[in-house]
Amino acid sequence: MVELPGSAPVFGRMRLVCTAAVGMAVLAGQPRSAVAQGDVPPERLAAREWYQDARFGMFIHWGVYSLLGDGEWVMQNRKITVPEYEWLATTFNPVKFDAKAWVSLARSAGMRYITITSRHHDGFSMFKTAATPYNIVEWTPFHRDPLKELADECQRQGIKLFFYYSQLDWHHADYWPRGETGRATGRPTSGDWSRYLDFLDNQLGELLANYGAVGGIWFDGMWDKPNADWRLAQTYGLIHRLQPAALIIPNHHKAPLPGEDVQTFEQDLPGANTAGFNTTEIGNLPTETSLTMNGSWGFNITDRNFKPVRELVSTLVRAAGTGTNLLLNIGPRPDGTIDPEFAQRLQAIGRWLATNGRSIYGTRAGPIPPRAWGATTRRGDTVYVHVLSWSDRSLAIPALGARVRRASLLETGEPVPVTDTGAGLTLTLPARTAEVLDQVIVLETTRQPPPRR
Repeated sequence: MVELPGSAPVFGRMRLVCTAAVGMAVLAGQPRSAVAQGDVPPERLAAREWYQDARFGMFIHWGVYSLLGDGEWVMQNRKITVPEYEWLATTFNPVKFDAKAWVSLARSAGMRYITITSRHHDGFSMFKTAATPYNIVEWTPFHRDPLKELADECQRQGIKLFFYYSQLDWHHADYWPRGETGRATGRPTSGDWSRYLDFLDNQLGELLANYGAVGGIWFDGMWDKPNADWRLAQTYGLIHRLQPAALIIPNHHKAPLPGEDVQTFEQDLPGANTAGFNTTEIGNLPTETSLTMNGSWGFNITDRNFKPVRELVSTLVRAAGTGTNLLLNIGPRPDGTIDPEFAQRLQAIGRWLATNGRSIYGTRAGPIPPRAWGATTRRGDTVYVHVLSWSDRSLAIPALGARVRRASLLETGEPVPVTDTGAGLTLTLPARTAEVLDQVIVLETTRQPPPRR
């Protein structure tokens, strides 16, 4: 992910060689251009629809950087050299990692998919790969492939798995010329960019060939070299050939490019750009916002600034109100366990969704954009009014362009009086206690016929 202002970068020499045999196997027959936006095959269209219906996913940032407990940019921020970081990687041994526990937590939170870091900017591969020995199976005493275990468990529990993959690399010698980050790791001042991109495609080929059906690839880091030739048409074509239903989700902070399937916004709702680096241009693709639960993506032992459950539910609702998915992050500890602060919040959201989930899952943006009081979602002719923050019993909302046949409280089915003022509607809300996170009103509507001429 992008580091907030006040950080520096780091990169390094690569003590590894891309395996030519792997490259030939993966790249053979690879198409040279991505599928055009207007020519998307039915498998991906169906996957996009499923993705929008899912609405809620778990983001996982976990890797060698977790050992230092200072976030995923620690190699850059502390100017750690490649040899030093390589030694650190030899000590990574997450013996308490339990794929079943991780996936079960996501399910209990009401999440429908998981996106996990297969390789972050530090260049360390969290999966078994023939492209480099610098991976968790060969380089560490753990000698297991946690992504394979996670993929198998996701299959068992009915959760889709997406792989985060960093195009930026602070370790590989062929990531050259250097980008805006990764300049203090002691790598040689030379490299072969094409060979690096071959390495990248080789690894993507492995992830798409060896882990079953993958929901998609979540790219990050292209912003480090925004003017480089990233050979996207070739890489995107490879993904679409190996898994036609896999979605491409690029965190490049630009408007969508050909071959991409989801537009993602980091720490922001679409168009808001409160983070300062997201584009305000919104394309016509499904959208997503990724969010930390505290201030860090990777494990940070001193960051205890966890968002309250009320704020997290509000973000989920406001995201759904704009037709956007929420990808909510956890940063597991280096031993493979998950901080109780993460688990408690996820379980609380899951309890809320157990009652209110039908106003989120399978919905699209509501007829009223998010307001200070809340948001609306829609499924067919049913509109859900999410009252997140409103102290009065009466709530005036704009006209819906439809007649309200029935209004009720989602949780209990209790009728809610509605008055049509001509200019809009006034809802008489049931009394609520301070513990209520979101008062959801169900409006069953009938489309109004156009006026006669």
